[in-house]
Amino acid sequence: MKKIAIILITVGVMIGLMFYADRVTRRPKQSVGGGGMAMSAEGKPAPELRLKDLDGKEISLSDLKGKVVFVNFWATWCGPCQDEIPSLIDMQNQYASKGFTVVGIAMDEEGKSVVAPFVAKELYEVKGQKVHINYPILLGSDEASDKFGGILGYPTSFLISRTGKQLMKFQGSPDRDVITQAIESSNN
Repeated sequence: MKKIAIILITVGVMIGLMFYADRVTRRPKQSVGGGGMAMSAEGKPAPELRLKDLDGKEISLSDLKGKVVFVNFWATWCGPCQDEIPSLIDMQNQYASKGFTVVGIAMDEEGKSVVAPFVAKELYEVKGQKVHINYPILLGSDEASDKFGGILGYPTSFLISRTGKQLMKFQGSPDRDVITQAIESSNN
């Protein structure tokens, strides 16, 4: 009788975990560019973070001080992450000259062996053209996400001011108006 109860409890927990995983990784039905949840992180300093890019060069967030930085935690297997990439490419194109950059932090467990071929191969439609990711991709780790307070699901992003302070945290697709406002207001 005890064995049956243990099996039933285990099956129940597994079903619950499957529903949770499905909900966390489900593609949003609304359009990309404002469908996520934004939370203020105003004033909190961005953590010191040093990660390698796909060429093996070490990049630090502090190297980007003076720019508005959109740090995007994502994974190659994440549908919602792929859905938002065209919007991130477009923002990089539109605002790079105003001191803005997107930094993608790929959280795939397999690391470079999966991320590099994905980035080299995948094309995204942006304003009628098929293009590759045009912003730096860094290889992430649990330690990197922990420095931002942990990540519950992907995509999760952080908007960092020119002075290195966290402005917003986004669970899901970012609100483009909030990002535009941060870029424009910091240029005055």
